[in-house]
Amino acid sequence: MQNPPLPLTRDLVLIGGGHAHALVLRMWGMKPLPGVRLTLISPSATATYSGMLPGHVAGVYPRGALALDLVKLARHAGARLIIGRVSGIDRSLQQIEVEGRGRVAYDLASIDIGISAEMPALPGFASHAVPVKPLDAFADRWQAYAESVAAGQALGRVVVIGGGVAGVELALAAHERLGPKAEVTVIEAGTPLRALGRGARKRLCARLAQPGMRLILGAPVVRVAAHAVHLADDRVIEAEFILGSAATRPQGWLAETGLALSAGFVEVGPTLQSRTDPLIFAAGDIAHMDFAPRPKAGVYAVRQAPVLFHNLQAVLGGGQMRAYAPQRDYLKLIFAGGGTAVADKWHLPLHGRWLWRWKNRIDTAFMAKVHDLPRMAPPPLPARLAHGVREALAGGKPLCGGCGGKMAHAPLAAALANLPAPGRADVAAGAGDDAAVLRAGEEYQVITTDHMRAFTPDPWLAARIAAVHALGDVWAMGAAPQAMLAQVTLPPMSETLQARSLTEVLAAAAAVCAEAGADLVGGHTASGAELTLGFTATGLCAGAPIRLAGAQPGDALILTKPIGTGVVLAAEMIGAAPGQAVAAALASMCRAQAAEAALLATVARAMTDVTGFGLAGHLLALLDASGLAARVDLASVPLLPGALALAEAGHASSLLPANLAALAGRMTAPPGARTDLLADPQTAGGLIAAVPAELAEQTLLKLRACGAGAAIIGSLGEGPPHLTVT
Repeated sequence: MQNPPLPLTRDLVLIGGGHAHALVLRMWGMKPLPGVRLTLISPSATATYSGMLPGHVAGVYPRGALALDLVKLARHAGARLIIGRVSGIDRSLQQIEVEGRGRVAYDLASIDIGISAEMPALPGFASHAVPVKPLDAFADRWQAYAESVAAGQALGRVVVIGGGVAGVELALAAHERLGPKAEVTVIEAGTPLRALGRGARKRLCARLAQPGMRLILGAPVVRVAAHAVHLADDRVIEAEFILGSAATRPQGWLAETGLALSAGFVEVGPTLQSRTDPLIFAAGDIAHMDFAPRPKAGVYAVRQAPVLFHNLQAVLGGGQMRAYAPQRDYLKLIFAGGGTAVADKWHLPLHGRWLWRWKNRIDTAFMAKVHDLPRMAPPPLPARLAHGVREALAGGKPLCGGCGGKMAHAPLAAALANLPAPGRADVAAGAGDDAAVLRAGEEYQVITTDHMRAFTPDPWLAARIAAVHALGDVWAMGAAPQAMLAQVTLPPMSETLQARSLTEVLAAAAAVCAEAGADLVGGHTASGAELTLGFTATGLCAGAPIRLAGAQPGDALILTKPIGTGVVLAAEMIGAAPGQAVAAALASMCRAQAAEAALLATVARAMTDVTGFGLAGHLLALLDASGLAARVDLASVPLLPGALALAEAGHASSLLPANLAALAGRMTAPPGARTDLLADPQTAGGLIAAVPAELAEQTLLKLRACGAGAAIIGSLGEGPPHLTVT
């Protein structure tokens, strides 16, 4: 007899994807604490590793090499990743405020959000300069500028405000990237490189004296303009790219938390707990170690990680906490250009190419550590199994969630064939279309239901996507959503976590309903083995609903969303999908289509939504009902970022083989991964509408004006139902 799954009883929330938290996620995946629901909140799906930033600026590393993939780390740790920006902590209620989402409850929280190098007191800085922190935004802006210089669209004039270690290192890296014709200026109001010993300072200042570089001392910046920096001595330094590295500032919302702060940074003791609140930890640059003050450096975050991991588990599961004892000094390896680096520790300088090679090994080893995540072996199968079990498990591929986990077309159609036809006069249509249709006086009411196994442990995200998905059938029939009922199955968890989870589910679903002009009016709850969500939705049509039938020869086919959610989610389940691709897929699935549906309802002759059977499968259902053939331009079908690359690498939803089998003899198409994506099962996918050709272009413009990633992908013609792809 198998042991039942252990219930979740405590919420641990990591705020920010800094270096310490990235390593905590890796360690948690290796040694989780049963009963803890782990959550990571980050404004993006990736975080930038600071150690490789100078190398990227110099052109040694591509932009992607700097990215800590938080999606993969969260999957490894069994954590839910909330892509959102924290705006506050209500410590009295133990809730974290997330912009655009609401509140996330915690029993224990840790903050590792990094810092900013913005200079709000300097006139013009916010409009015309780029702070080196946050690192992600800076790296993206620098990449775009460096490419413009390489293309001859810019001259390579850079000004760095701040002559500390970071400013000088980035200035040297910028000059190396932009070439000998570049002009790079470092401006320092005080002593340059004051954190270094005399020898290292002398070597780096000598590097700043090379042609195309200069160091200006004792003349503070008083104003930043669009293409220039104005100094206190009335000098004006022309610049195309102005980099700010002279300040470090914490995020402003921390001041409202009531936590003890030092210059805005969270004061922590040796256990890395807040001096004010033992339920909140802090690490990395945002933490102020008042027991042993140190400069802001990534090395401390990395070395805090094992202590933070141990202490979080000690508080949540019992045990003795450890104290963090930072080293008094650390080895500084500083990019110096020309394939060299300068080292400084205890004011003993070293310089040479071998130091750069050493730094490169250290940085690439760190990235390998957080990216080469060990796969945990599944439990072995029993020795004796019923016939067919091993064949059903062939390939060892996990069953997809979302619409990738629905029944295949063939067994579903066989079962529906035995369903009796509607017997009531007020039932205008039953199974076979997107929704059932009921007559309600002069109006028509459509009703549909849908549910799915969650592909994310985040109840809020799963609920929003499931609600958008369920409303797809209502929108596809040109109806205005009216009301929705929720069916919620929660995995084993304590009553406290049940209440928290259900609150998130209902908040997300209610928000989707409100956006669509509908009401969430109740539902049903249950406990089960995994998170499963469903919604029953109704809508009203003033006239006859838009059906699968009704399209005419010559109509254009318009698709309102890119495809590829199935392959992205399948790859993410095994840790193979890039975080940015996952984030794009989630954003697409979260996008409601009320505006698109309202536009199409006025022009579409036939319409359906694209879900589990893929674009080709649902388009063929429209062709069958309308008695037409279709031609689709494969290159015109919009794809989600990363979907094609993942398909070409062999990733696929568990439902894809059945979807492709259902297309046999019904679709003519060139072989390849792009064609296979036409059968990729979509969750909360787009609408596909047959629109009169003369209205297609203006309809497309209107759809794009409301933010839809819409495209005209083909046309309809005479002939037996068949799909030709070119």
